[in-house]
Amino acid sequence: MRAYDIIIKKRNGESLTKDEIDFIVENYNKGSLPDYQMAAFTMAAFIKGLEPMETVWFTMAMVNSGEQLDLSDVKGVKVDKHSTGGVGDKTTLILGPIAAAAGVRVAKISGRGLGHTGGTLDKLESIPGFNINISGSDFIDGVNKYGIVVAGQTENLVPADKKLYALRDVTGTVDNIPLIAASIMSKKIASGADAIVLDVKTGNGAFMKTVEDSIKLAKTMVEIGSRVGRKTIAVVTSNEQPLGHAVGNALEVKEAIETLKGNGPEDLVELCSILAAQMIRLAGESKDMEEGRLKALKTISDGTALEKFRQMISNQHGDRRVIDDLDILPKATKIIDVHAPQNGYVHSIDAEQIGIAAMMVGAGRELKEDKIDYGSGVVLCHKVGDKVTKGDVIAQLHTSNDCRVKEATERILNAYCVKSEPKEKEPLIYAMVDSDGTKIV
Repeated sequence: MRAYDIIIKKRNGESLTKDEIDFIVENYNKGSLPDYQMAAFTMAAFIKGLEPMETVWFTMAMVNSGEQLDLSDVKGVKVDKHSTGGVGDKTTLILGPIAAAAGVRVAKISGRGLGHTGGTLDKLESIPGFNINISGSDFIDGVNKYGIVVAGQTENLVPADKKLYALRDVTGTVDNIPLIAASIMSKKIASGADAIVLDVKTGNGAFMKTVEDSIKLAKTMVEIGSRVGRKTIAVVTSNEQPLGHAVGNALEVKEAIETLKGNGPEDLVELCSILAAQMIRLAGESKDMEEGRLKALKTISDGTALEKFRQMISNQHGDRRVIDDLDILPKATKIIDVHAPQNGYVHSIDAEQIGIAAMMVGAGRELKEDKIDYGSGVVLCHKVGDKVTKGDVIAQLHTSNDCRVKEATERILNAYCVKSEPKEKEPLIYAMVDSDGTKIV
């Protein structure tokens, strides 16, 4: 078998066999297939596409490129959740404890942020002392004892995907639904969960900009999960404006804690209750989504979700006092107000521009080696549909660095579109996709 023949075959639009895909991925992972041939293969796949079974085989070849987490010693149904990335997306910090409080085993491997979307690990590490580097035995013990652990990916979990993503990033082959789906699902499958809930973001703050493409991605990922024996459901959700009010690591942790105390923004509470409901349902802790949603909301009202977050922080060596004293979290030294330019109603907030503004002052990374300023970010004081008067504070920039403040402030101002006529709120949920089909909400 030769890589050259496989590349030509895919270039010509022909179907590949499982053995051919395994050959490509295995040899690239061990270094015997050079970058230029893998780049040619991914470009051929980008242009000609991958068939459903080719996508499944490609996914599993990456899963098999490294170690897989064995969670068989965790009691009960293990449910993982993944978001495709959005601005202000702190849902894991909220729905993880909610689901755990409702009886779900949440064994979650998360990632860091790059670019304008934040990473769960960066948010958690803004809690003093919080440790995301958990050994396999401690990971399993923590899930069994507390119902939830959120940890970082080990070096040998899906190593082929790490190499391949870096290559795709510089060869113009990132924006391809089968390749994106395979990358995401390989990590979820290798992480050992029995069931997977996917939050597929759509809109200007997400990687998938249209609802149509987001639904296609959702369908592809659900099909992969279903074909390899994982209960999988995807919820297509809006990121046209940032989720909640806070964008930035410690700011988002603060908002997550307030949400678990019952003081969360409407959109954040709604999304977390829906995603948690799906986790609860897939774990067999509710008969349907509505019962799961009621259970999710009850864990907030009775304080059990907040206590579960406290237990999770303590178990992973973080300072659990942050639950009661938010001042323990890192803070910016300056808060700069951004004022409404005119009277009217907020018609839109460009989530991507808000995310970039937060990144500029240190809340995110432009390069992998960039350091995070945990206290920096943006807080939105008004959201879509709100009435504003000229001069009102519509947002605040939190920063400890004078560098790029002017540009970041201008981006926030330009992200807001204020018009004279009222604006209705846009839908938060567009569709739900599972093995039975797609339901447009």
